[in-house]
Amino acid sequence: MKNFLFSDNSIAHLSLINGSRTIDPVRVVQVGVENFGRHRRNTLRESGLFRLEAVYDWDQEACRLAGREEGCSVANSYEELLETAGVEAVVISTGALHHAAQIESAARKGLHVFVEKPVCATPEEADGLLQLEKETGVIIGVGHVAHYSSEMSLVTKRMIESGELGTIASFQKTTADHGGLTIRPGDWRGDPEKNPGGILFQCGVHGFHELMFYFGPVREVYATMRYDVHTTQTADVAICHLKFESGLVGTLSAFHVTPYKHSLQIYGTGANLYREDRFFDEGSVLQMQKARMDGGKEPVEEVSVPAGSEVSGNLVNFFRAIRESTPVYPSLRDGLSALRIVFAAEQSARTGMPVVLGDG
Repeated sequence: MKNFLFSDNSIAHLSLINGSRTIDPVRVVQVGVENFGRHRRNTLRESGLFRLEAVYDWDQEACRLAGREEGCSVANSYEELLETAGVEAVVISTGALHHAAQIESAARKGLHVFVEKPVCATPEEADGLLQLEKETGVIIGVGHVAHYSSEMSLVTKRMIESGELGTIASFQKTTADHGGLTIRPGDWRGDPEKNPGGILFQCGVHGFHELMFYFGPVREVYATMRYDVHTTQTADVAICHLKFESGLVGTLSAFHVTPYKHSLQIYGTGANLYREDRFFDEGSVLQMQKARMDGGKEPVEEVSVPAGSEVSGNLVNFFRAIRESTPVYPSLRDGLSALRIVFAAEQSARTGMPVVLGDG
């Protein structure tokens, strides 16, 4: 996978991607325009690589507002949205329980798809989407972080693979926020059939995607969960013990009822690596603690991380896949690989047994 790093300036996007050539924006439509859909509209616009032709949302007032903000058409239904003249791709920013059906409707019309995570809501839908991709040949990109476009991720991966940390013994990944406390009776996020794994489905799936970028495929999951901290039927707390194909073991802990905390600790025989992701606009800090065999102090020192990470690298890669036939990243398979760990963790928590993940 090539490494593409771009600034937020759309002119830089166009120059670095196409040199002196005139850009040919991908003509897209979007379903789901508020909440994260608004964020996605912003990144589409800021990338300079897409032309938003039409939008649709069940909330027609929000839909009309988005149409005015984007200067685009407003559809009265998803079916009408897919019939927009000249459209090449669909951006899906709705809830995961709708994703599979919406992806299929678009793909059957030959439209490429960019879908937010989680990709779908059940293992059966996951299997069906892989078959759909094979049958239709459309490009399906997923809204996970494009770690090849993140300097923080690249520095971390380089330090792991270079041997700078020695042999990796284990890791601890934590993802926490208080979003679960806002779930009210009747909210789909409180329904285990629509939100399997609770916090893992919403946030932990990002962590699984990142850990596989560093360490490769996960082979086995053993999870314990709490469902009684808040008044929902979905997991408020999830502790996942992961075993990778390499033999590495570590944990991902996810909490949906506590203040914000996102961190990663990697423990090696030569050094430990500590990353703290501060609140959204405050950036991240990477630190290393080297081992000393003489019994001396082992101070923690900051690791320099170059500037230039691309927050919309997933969109850049989606654009390149359509216009230049490069592999899309994150791909449908990438998204589903992370999601299958969520399904396995939920199964493990319910049965009290470890779950071995199959291929695919």
